[in-house]
Amino acid sequence: MIDIDKVLPAARAALDALVRIPSVSAEPTGDMRRCAELTAALFRGAGMPEVELLDDLPGGRPAVLARHPAPPGRPTVLLYAHYDVQPAGDLAHWTSPPFEPVVRDGRLSGRGTADDKAGIAAHLAAVLAYEGAPPVGVTVLVEGEEEISSPTLGELLSRHRDRLAADLIVLADSENLERGTPAFTTSLRGTAACVVELRTLESGVHSGSFGGPAPDALSALCGLLATLHDEHGDVAVSGLKTGQVPGYGYPVRRYRAEAGVLDGVELLGTGDVAERLWAKPAVSVLAIDAPAVTTASNTIVPVARAKVGLRVAPGDDAVRAAASLAEHLTAHTPWGARVSVSVADIAQPHQVDTAHPAYAAAGRAYREAYGKDVIHIGSGGSIPFVAEFAAAFPAAAILITSAGADTDSNPHGPDESVHLAEFERACHAEALLLSELGRDRPRRR
Repeated sequence: MIDIDKVLPAARAALDALVRIPSVSAEPTGDMRRCAELTAALFRGAGMPEVELLDDLPGGRPAVLARHPAPPGRPTVLLYAHYDVQPAGDLAHWTSPPFEPVVRDGRLSGRGTADDKAGIAAHLAAVLAYEGAPPVGVTVLVEGEEEISSPTLGELLSRHRDRLAADLIVLADSENLERGTPAFTTSLRGTAACVVELRTLESGVHSGSFGGPAPDALSALCGLLATLHDEHGDVAVSGLKTGQVPGYGYPVRRYRAEAGVLDGVELLGTGDVAERLWAKPAVSVLAIDAPAVTTASNTIVPVARAKVGLRVAPGDDAVRAAASLAEHLTAHTPWGARVSVSVADIAQPHQVDTAHPAYAAAGRAYREAYGKDVIHIGSGGSIPFVAEFAAAFPAAAILITSAGADTDSNPHGPDESVHLAEFERACHAEALLLSELGRDRPRRR
């Protein structure tokens, strides 16, 4: 029997210590290494016999690799998290300092609490629960680049593939939709973006002297962007695929409240909310370069530019989908305007295979810890590293879970937080998962 309550204080103390380090990967300082070194020390102190700081990739942030080899005939589980965090942003919007963990109303507030230092602490709790002798092989990988799209992760996985190979990969970087109910994220949309520029005139000219016949680039751009959706609000770009819808039904009223949709404003698209959010592609205009209203003169705009974001449905290919978007923008440019389109920000979608026996073992473990059956949900956002793990280890099962994050966690925003009761349940579930895997012995196929 494991006694998770015995190790929770150590896990909480570790989480507090990690949050105090401002490990912002977009602004690399000595704090990145300090956080990696603390992470390594935590797992070394938990009895992991092999702990190493991986810092051999040019331009990469240090990663932590900790290993407890599998007992004979037992499977191996890889536990992933990341220690880097987003910048704090405007400190005036925080109720308390972002890098000082504070408990309010049962939640631990601070940058990185939910995304994703709770994941590190939950992995630590699972290891601590077995006092240095887990029933299965355990490998822990904690990287420091997720918030900048993990640019060197693929090379890291390739370079250390033999030591990272596992039967089950647990990626603790998602959220539970309902507090007290465990959720496995089984589908992720990918992402792609295009920057489109339209030019109609050699230079700006007076709108009184030339307005009428002379086309302004900003109007042309607005007309082009309006072609991205049909009359129902569905994406009008041809060639994009729709994925499978997870079993969870997303109530419309709840979605409107969580998204902050104003009263009277219609939702876009057709189908239920879960399908539109998790299984269909989505297009958004993310930015427009144009004169500011406060400084604009009576000049016809000769050139205008926009960034168009595309969320790619599970089962589609992000590179192909980006090409479809680029083709649409080129083909629908009005008035013969000169158009250029460049593709950026590619990340592949992913659909989880839930038929692996390790998935059933995970369901039992999380049901016992939470006292409720697991629900399967999707994610409208993208987690680029999931596809990289799937490509590097195609035979492994992938489990995308929450380490305590929920819909109130506000990752990337002010007052980011993790619900402490949810965090404790996640610690318990992960420890039980190791036991279930040892009992079922699902091996690499």
